[in-house]
Amino acid sequence: MENFQSLGLPAALLESLNKMGYTTPTPIQAQTIPLGLEGRDVIGSAQTGTGKTAAFGIPLINKLLTNSRGSALVLLPTRELAVQVMDVLKKMLNGNRSINTALLIGGEPMPPQFRQLQARPRLIVGTPGRINDHLTRGSLMLHDTNFLVLDETDRMLDMGFSIQLDKIFKFLPPVRQSLMFSATFPPAIVQMANRYLQNPERVAVGTSNTAAVKIKQELIFTTEGNKYNDLVKELEQREGSVIVFVKTKRGADKLCEKLNRQNHSADAIHGDLQQRRRERVINAFRNKQHRIMVATDIAARGLDIDHIRHVINYDLPQCPEDYIHRIGRTARAGAEGEALCLISPEDNGKWREIHKLMNPGGEPAARHPDAASARPARSRSGGGGRSGGGGFGGGARTSSGGANKSGGSSFGAKKPGGGFGGGRNAEGGAAAGAGAGGANKRPFRSGNRPQHSGASRPAKTA
Repeated sequence: MENFQSLGLPAALLESLNKMGYTTPTPIQAQTIPLGLEGRDVIGSAQTGTGKTAAFGIPLINKLLTNSRGSALVLLPTRELAVQVMDVLKKMLNGNRSINTALLIGGEPMPPQFRQLQARPRLIVGTPGRINDHLTRGSLMLHDTNFLVLDETDRMLDMGFSIQLDKIFKFLPPVRQSLMFSATFPPAIVQMANRYLQNPERVAVGTSNTAAVKIKQELIFTTEGNKYNDLVKELEQREGSVIVFVKTKRGADKLCEKLNRQNHSADAIHGDLQQRRRERVINAFRNKQHRIMVATDIAARGLDIDHIRHVINYDLPQCPEDYIHRIGRTARAGAEGEALCLISPEDNGKWREIHKLMNPGGEPAARHPDAASARPARSRSGGGGRSGGGGFGGGARTSSGGANKSGGSSFGAKKPGGGFGGGRNAEGGAAAGAGAGGANKRPFRSGNRPQHSGASRPAKTA
């Protein structure tokens, strides 16, 4: 598959794809779309930012346009991702008024959704919880749903949606086409695929534990006391839009307020915001009304804004896999981007797991120079990019707060006081290495991603 014109798609869909800028298929699209058009079930994985939405969206829209009967259901883990996918699919429909749509997500009032369902939609996009609400009420019928998509399936299981997914499958007709996408394939997802998919074709593009090759990744070893000042310095030195990831909702609000007080244009997004407020934050950021968006992991997956130049991990993620999804918000569709982690001594355990995820069997992760005085954190986390733009560049330097940025080709562990060499401090002196504030900026590599158990967890919001 070299182009979309060779697929025999309806003229209206080809026109839409041309308007949307789809010219050359990405690897995941080239492998998935022909199978989807043949009516095959597919279970696929690919790096974030590689065009997965079009990979399932084109076969889905083709089926709706070429068949007057039947409907399609797309299930996604978060409201933001559902809104974004619906937007893409509507663009592919190009204003076709004969195909009604329904967006069924939590955090939105029910009456407007009832009205959408009364219009007998043929395209339904939603989150498992709200889809189940409508099925229980009898406001949603899936008896004619002959095309099913599950995207970010591992994330849905992580959020505790396995029971809801099983309930939804009971309402679906046994004869249908199903496409399932997941970053990892632990036993729970393999079992689900065996139960609900018919002889699926496996499609895997790249390795899902590596970052896009055009992401330049860096570390700064700092302290909790110096972390904010280091963040501000980085923001002042960088150009372009920035996402800053934090671990808590309260932390997102506090950091956003602090940045705005220092005349940085910032807004915050997290799970406690009303859906409409969350949409306003994303749209304002998309339209460049704010340069900085402070976010919890609610924005780690699916957010597709092409002008994001930098991702800064102010707090490391709790789950290693989320690191790859976080930094995947930049360098979308082949563009270049940069990712930075601010690591305090307390973060060593998380960073060790991130490094292990990205470098299975590789050299040990670099340790914070002050690690001996900090108790290792027990947590799972993920990280790093490989060839191309995946490494870290440059020599080391020490920030005025005592944080040391260091570069290089690998993350060999360094002892406190040993320094990273070859650098200079902000005042022009030699790099301090382990220094009192202790922060080093270094590149890292990545490898194959480990499989986790996939056991469902209680549903949560970011």
